[in-house]
Amino acid sequence: MGVNLSPIVEAREIDLSELRGKTVAVDAYNTIFQFLSIIRQPDGKPLQDPQGRVTSHLSGILYRTANLIEAGIEPSFVFDGKPNELKSGTIEERIARREKAREEYEAALAEGDMKKAFSKAQQTSRMTPEILESSKELLRLMGIPVVQAPSDGEAQAAYMCGKGDVYAAASQDFDSILFGAPLLVRNLTISGRRKVPGKNIYKDVKTEIIDSGKMLEDLGITREQLVDVCILIGTDFNPGVSGIGPKKGLKLIQKHGDLEGVIANTDITVEGYDDVRQIFLNGPRSDDYSVKTGQMDPDGIVELMTEYGFSEDRVNTVINKIEAARKAESNRKKQRSLDAWF
Repeated sequence: MGVNLSPIVEAREIDLSELRGKTVAVDAYNTIFQFLSIIRQPDGKPLQDPQGRVTSHLSGILYRTANLIEAGIEPSFVFDGKPNELKSGTIEERIARREKAREEYEAALAEGDMKKAFSKAQQTSRMTPEILESSKELLRLMGIPVVQAPSDGEAQAAYMCGKGDVYAAASQDFDSILFGAPLLVRNLTISGRRKVPGKNIYKDVKTEIIDSGKMLEDLGITREQLVDVCILIGTDFNPGVSGIGPKKGLKLIQKHGDLEGVIANTDITVEGYDDVRQIFLNGPRSDDYSVKTGQMDPDGIVELMTEYGFSEDRVNTVINKIEAARKAESNRKKQRSLDAWF
C-alpha cells in the first residue's frame, strides 16, 4: 500500500528505451500482486491450471518480464523478508479488506453483476507459499537474479540502488524514496491501457521515473524531513494523524523543521515516531546478493510452465524472444565498446 505522495510529487513519463542497458531492482511482492490483480478471467477469477492452481503470476513474470528484457532492461527481483512488527496492523487491515472483498465478490457473482465481481475479485489477491516459490523458481530458470531482503523488499532495492549496483528501484509505492532510492521507476510492468478499479473507464498507464534528489530539492526538504512528513500522513508502520494529508504534512514540516518541532509548537502528538523513522532511515539491509544475469534454462522453463497448463509453443516463442533480445543487447554493448576506440 505505502504512502501516496502523488499530490506533492511530480513524476516524469519515460519510454522504456530510456532504461535500455540498465539494471533495475524490482519490488517482487508489489509486482506479483499486480499480476495477480490484473491478469484475470472475465468473471474475476485468476488464471488457473486444470488442477485449480493459480497461474496469473507465472503469466505475468514470463510474458511481461520478457518485454522488459526485449527493451534491453535486466531486472533483479527483490523479495520481502520478515516484516517489522510495527507492520502488523497494516497486515491485519489488508487481510480484513481482502476477506470483505471476497464476500462482496461472491455476492456480485450471485447477482450476475460481472463488472462489480471483477472489481472486487481484484482486491482478493494473496501471496500463497506456492505462488511465492513458483515465482522464484521461474525467475531463476529465466536467469533473472532473485534477491532475498532481510525485511522490506523496497528497503533492500533502495539500498542496492543507492550503492550503484542497479540503476533504479521499481515499485508502485513511493516508500522506495523514503528508504533512500535515488531513482524510483513506477508502472514498469503495467504500462498500457488499464481499467480504473471500481469504474467502467480506462486510462493509459505510462512508465514514469522520479529523481529523489530533484524531488526533494523542489520540495525544499531533506529525505529525513520527507520521512517525517509521511509519518504525519501515515505509513505501513503507523496510522498517522487524522486530517493530515501530503500537502498539510509538508507545510508543517517546512514550517517547524521536523516532528519534534511540530509536536512542540502545535497540539499534534505522534506516538512512537522515532521507531518508524529508524525503519526508513536505518532499517535492515543486506549485502548478500548478486544482480548478475544468469544462464537461462529453456528446458526448465518449458517443463515448469507446461506443468501449470501453459502452451509449449507459446512458451518457446517467449524463450526465443528473450534469447534474441539478450544477444542483440550483448552485440550492442560490444559495438559501443569498439566505437569507444575510435
